[in-house]
Amino acid sequence: MYWVVMSHLNYNHLYYFWMVCKQGSVTKAADALFLTPQTVTGQIKALEERLDGKLTKRNGRNIEPTELGQLVYKYADRMFGLSYEMLDIVNYSQRANVLLDVGVADALSKRLVSKILLKAVPDDNSIHLRCFESTHELLLERLSQHKLDMILSDCPVDSAQSPGLFSKKLGESRMSFFCSHSVDPQSFPAILEQKKLLVPGSRTSMGRKLMQWFDQQGVQPNILGEFDDAALMKAFGRYHDAIFVAPSLYLKQASEDRPLHPVGRVTDLKEEYYVIFAERMIQHPSVKSLCEADFSALFDG
Repeated sequence: MYWVVMSHLNYNHLYYFWMVCKQGSVTKAADALFLTPQTVTGQIKALEERLDGKLTKRNGRNIEPTELGQLVYKYADRMFGLSYEMLDIVNYSQRANVLLDVGVADALSKRLVSKILLKAVPDDNSIHLRCFESTHELLLERLSQHKLDMILSDCPVDSAQSPGLFSKKLGESRMSFFCSHSVDPQSFPAILEQKKLLVPGSRTSMGRKLMQWFDQQGVQPNILGEFDDAALMKAFGRYHDAIFVAPSLYLKQASEDRPLHPVGRVTDLKEEYYVIFAERMIQHPSVKSLCEADFSALFDG
């Protein structure tokens, strides 16, 4: 009799409920599902009628599961997590090139990221690489939704807050201040109060570290702009008479159209590089390559 009752469970309804729990609100779940909030609400009500119990309750503006909802969500999370894993494995086995969706934190140096990614792509071109750029927080969200295979970011993941996700530190780069025009190095760091300065955004790990360093040095920086995107900050700094911060190894890069001039090096200011991935990706060839690679020569400049 129990099998007869449960055989009529609508798994679309269960999926909508799971998405509401994952997103924290009906509106966000509806956006992700390309449905109206009314449709999602109606489908969850149908599931509640099927299970003869209330599954969600409102907590301020957010939706959270009831005691029954927590039980249902626990099993739904395992079910749909396994379904995504199955699709990934099928995708890997059926493609001539293994697909690898990588999220890159926009705060990171693209020069370093590109060299790191070379380790993820073997010489036989058996990996089909797709890169997406965004903030650390949004990339983690996409990773938890199985929309990315791994992330390169400037900070690790908190496994207690994000169960099933792991991170490994690949290396760290010391930071320096640069300018498109020659500057007297003896004026550092006082010159940071005089010339216009470009800094990483406060949402980035480096942006927060830099503000702490200013406080420690007693410097009141003359900030012209904040940039979440490191490449954009560098490009902006090249064509404006402004100082910006970047990895120190840029000192040894080949001359470009507008060569960089060092302003000052900060030995205790470091940008860290991490690879973050889900448990299901541990055996992926690219993830294994990155975790086993020695990047010390790269980060030593």
